[in-house]
Amino acid sequence: MSKKEALQKAKEKDVDLVLVTGKPDIPVCKLIEVGKFMYRREKKKKNSKSKSTELKGVRLGFSISEHDMKTKVRRAKKFLDNDNKVKIELLMRGREKALADHAKEKIQDFLDLLEEETSFKVEKELDKQGSKFVMIVS
Repeated sequence: MSKKEALQKAKEKDVDLVLVTGKPDIPVCKLIEVGKFMYRREKKKKNSKSKSTELKGVRLGFSISEHDMKTKVRRAKKFLDNDNKVKIELLMRGREKALADHAKEKIQDFLDLLEEETSFKVEKELDKQGSKFVMIVS
């Protein structure tokens, strides 16, 4: 179709003729309403900006070593840097359930190490749920 014919069709339908690809051998054009196109593009842009925060998890063991804890801290820091919430869980099994004070100390050590790496806000205080302690930070 020639350029004149395309412009004539665009005028008849009361829309705009928009060049999609400008390759010299075969130019491709489209008949659209530019106002609607721009509105939809802005709407898509706004929706892509609104990033939902996810709840990521870090599980600690009762007898976790210092090096392993530092590794978990780095992982939690990465989650927090990506604007995600972090659920910290400390699982207790068998006789460990009787040593709740020691478990709270482990979580406090984890939070101290995390505070050295990055700032965070406690969303949900430390809570015992069955045989584990749970805390959420953001």
